[in-house]
Amino acid sequence: MKMLINVPETVVPDALRGFAAVHTDLTVDVERRVIVRRGAPYDGQVGLVSGGGSGHEPLHGGFVGRGMLTAACPGEVFTSPVPDQMVRAAAAVDSGAGVLFIVKNYTGDVLNFDMAAELAEDEGVQVAKVLVNDDVAVTDSLYTAGRRGTGATLFVEKLAGAAADAGAPLDHVAALAHRVNEVSRSFGVALSACSTPSKGGPTFDLGEGELELGVGIHGEPGRERRAMMTSGEIADVAVDAVVEDLRPDAPVLLLVNGMGATPLLELYGFAAEVHRVLAARKVAVARTLVGNYVTSLDMAGASVTICQADEELLRLWDAPVSTPALRWGC
Repeated sequence: MKMLINVPETVVPDALRGFAAVHTDLTVDVERRVIVRRGAPYDGQVGLVSGGGSGHEPLHGGFVGRGMLTAACPGEVFTSPVPDQMVRAAAAVDSGAGVLFIVKNYTGDVLNFDMAAELAEDEGVQVAKVLVNDDVAVTDSLYTAGRRGTGATLFVEKLAGAAADAGAPLDHVAALAHRVNEVSRSFGVALSACSTPSKGGPTFDLGEGELELGVGIHGEPGRERRAMMTSGEIADVAVDAVVEDLRPDAPVLLLVNGMGATPLLELYGFAAEVHRVLAARKVAVARTLVGNYVTSLDMAGASVTICQADEELLRLWDAPVSTPALRWGC
């Protein structure tokens, strides 16, 4: 398997050095692996910290900036960052208004963020946490107890980030983040396996004419394996899964997300099919975002995330955002 790397052992620090060279409006500590919005902490603003294993880019470092995260902690590929990273990030962004940890529901992330919250509070930082667990495909997986955290992480980071940027207090930002997670659902499909640098090849076996319905962002098994389907047939399955679970009764924010190797030509075609199915289910779409945002290295495939949005959430979604991966209104 050919990869554009030096050696597997330096993939993450090499990427962080490149990230630092390109995004000079951010402070990147390559050695300690913390990415911080330059100028932080911001007086009176809640700091937002997230993180997770590398390999899901632009999540999370690509979402550090105005209107989203204040800091991110990248771990090794598909491996949780360690508590020391999170404590450093919390200290770097705490203005005295407190810090919100946004945690995807994977066992390592949950344990390490819990430990980091205790350590940060011992140092005088007020910490609140929100757990993202939006994936409807499976209840438990190789990495989780309960549902996995996937595409809704982007909605939580954007909407909570906009609230923090507007000066909302910690209890409001945390409550809003919890609410966003509660009204969001995701479902993913893999057309090919992903390949990690350490293995140098596919992490699981998927036949040439097969796909995995409900796959996780680390390549964890989903609901079932089937023969290859058309874009429209995949949209039928994915949309039915999220709509049946959430049963939205208001317009939704829609994320049509690529897993890393799916070109935009295919993603926009898939988005058309997703809109078709949502319209047939009488679900109105308020905003749509299409692209590779919550990825799994070089996996081909896509995921669908919906978030039921009221007027407040729509206003926060439309609020200015300026990050490496998401930018509008600035």
